[in-house]
Amino acid sequence: MDYGQPVRFGVFITPEATDRPLRLTALADELGFDVAGVQDHPYQRRFFDTMTLLTAMAMRTQRITVFPDVVNMQLRPPALLAKASATIDILCGGRFELGLGAGGFSPAVHAYGGPTWTPGEAVSALEEAIQVIRLLWSGQHGIKFEGRYHHLAGAHSGPVPVHPIGIWLGAYKPRMLSLVGRLADGWVPSFG
Repeated sequence: MDYGQPVRFGVFITPEATDRPLRLTALADELGFDVAGVQDHPYQRRFFDTMTLLTAMAMRTQRITVFPDVVNMQLRPPALLAKASATIDILCGGRFELGLGAGGFSPAVHAYGGPTWTPGEAVSALEEAIQVIRLLWSGQHGIKFEGRYHHLAGAHSGPVPVHPIGIWLGAYKPRMLSLVGRLADGWVPSFG
């Protein structure tokens, strides 16, 4: 069946705080893999920060696309995530995609100062975050957004990404899968 998308092959890089993630990404780039994904669990003491690591990975490769697999939106404000994503995309010449998730591991999120949302609230917050991120990639000025979880009060967007960054959602329950269909550019199967 043709879904109108090319088949891409990727690797999952664990963000362990060693030189291994950079070596594996360079090897995947050399071998011709299309995508390298990195999980986002900032509360794991043995892991690098995902967005910082993705920047280093992108700067040390030539062809492979990098993306967070998937960002824990309970710990990453969408306005700053939009800026970081656009920055990485520009620095690597358009080889960045954005994987998002509603978040998990509530005790660890809370320990890091994140909100204690119910799963339903986390999905609603993610839906708002997608809107905020896309607004901040638009190049517009004076952006306002008034949501239940996220707000913009006259924000100026920029820099604008080199290419239209795709938003891929890690999802497997009905409400999240609905978000994939309505708002996302791709799906990251995320089975527990």
